[in-house]
Formats: sequence, C-alpha cells, structure tokens
Amino acid sequence: MLIIGEKINGMFKNVKEAIQSKNKSIIHEIAKKQLDAGANVLDVNVGPASVEPLKDMEWLIHSIREISNAPLAIDTTKRDVMELGLSIAGPDSFINSASGQKEKLDMLLPLAKKYKSKVIALTMTKSGVPANAESRLEIAANIVASCMEHEVEIENLYIDAVILPVNVAQEHANAVLETIRQCKLICDPAPKTILGLSNVSQGTIDRPLVDRTFLAMALAAGLDAAILNPLDKELMNVMITAELLLGKNIYCDSYLEAYGKK
Repeated sequence: MLIIGEKINGMFKNVKEAIQSKNKSIIHEIAKKQLDAGANVLDVNVGPASVEPLKDMEWLIHSIREISNAPLAIDTTKRDVMELGLSIAGPDSFINSASGQKEKLDMLLPLAKKYKSKVIALTMTKSGVPANAESRLEIAANIVASCMEHEVEIENLYIDAVILPVNVAQEHANAVLETIRQCKLICDPAPKTILGLSNVSQGTIDRPLVDRTFLAMALAAGLDAAILNPLDKELMNVMITAELLLGKNIYCDSYLEAYGKK
C-alpha cells in the first residue's frame, strides 16, 4: 500500500511554529522520521493560519528537499500555491486534493497534465459528502470522465471516498468500503483508491484502535493508498499484517522485520 505521511501540516503546533520561525531542523526531523517509518510520500500543507502561503509552501518544500527527494503531496485549496508547489516538488508529485466539483476539476486537472502529477480526488460536491455508495460512485465516474477530458491518465488518479468521523456519521463507514470495492469496476484501467484515514477517528476516545481497525477493513475492500501517521507503529504493523493475510507479501516468522527492509 502507498503511504502518504500526514505530519508536515501547519495545523500541527510544531509545524506551525517551525514555519513561523523558519526552523528547518523541525521539518527535517519530521520528514526523516516519517520516511524511516515507511512513508512513501510526504504530504505538505502550510495550514490555514499561514498569512503568506506561497512563501511558506516554497520554504517547506525546499526544506524537505535538503534531506530527501521523496515524492510530495501538495495539500492546498489555492491554485497558485498548488502550481508553485508542483513546479518545485519535482517528479511523482500529488495534487491533494480535487473533488467532484466541475470548476475545481477544471482548475486542477490542467495542472496535473502540465506537471505530470498524480491526483487525489474526493467524492464530494458543493452539496457535501453523499451518505451512500451509489452517489459516491457517480461522483467518482464523473471525476474519471473529467480526467479523460483533460488528458490525465487514469493510472494517476486516486479516488478518495471520504470517510467521516464515526462518532457523527457511523453509517458512512460501510458506504466508503463499498465505494472502494466498486471503484475497481468504473473503468479499465481502474482508478486507485485512497483514504485520509485519521478522519474516521476524529472526536473518538479510542482513536488509534478505530484507525487500525478501519484500515484493515479498507485494505480487505481493496484500498491502494492512505494518508496516515506512519509514526504509529501499531498502525503500520496492522497494515503490514493485513497485506500479508491478503496474500500481498510472502509469510515468514519475521515478516514485520522483513517488510521494514524492503
């Protein structure tokens, strides 16, 4: 499974303070720890408190590039910040994220084509997030059609079925799992699937347990990628074990250790 590390985000106090004080060492440490823990991609978000998002995004990316050439997911709602991020992040970058809104797709998909980036697209519109899988899949199909229209390869599309917190939208969990299953049937080749995993446990008491359980269920449904906290070792062990039981890795008694050496 592709893992996008979620920790370089200005919503976290330490990252916000690092951006404000231009303390590269904090960003270096967070980036390195996530990569060492198994992240394949690093999410980069300056956070809503940034008063100069263009300058802050540029500083964050250059800071990360001092210690790693790992792919980056540029996480912003602003087109100019997105384009700047893609232009300096380099190959295999991600747009995080588009949605089912036509105007947003028309804004971001040309950037995906221009920079040959991958696209994370949420199954939501101006009306919000649908409660059922059928409506989510309809939005996903529209996203696929827009990608074709803008000549963005479907292999570079990641559909996010948008998991909401279980304490306020418990009925959505099954709809998300069904959407992940059915996304494989939308077209050939099929888009990949992704989740912002930690959303499911927002506001709950047993956050780590909720995250780990839902991750295993989503993997069984066919999940390809997740934005998560790779520093949660037990969460990573659940992912590795689930993939083992799904036949994606060969069993050995030290399979956790073996995975870490891949």
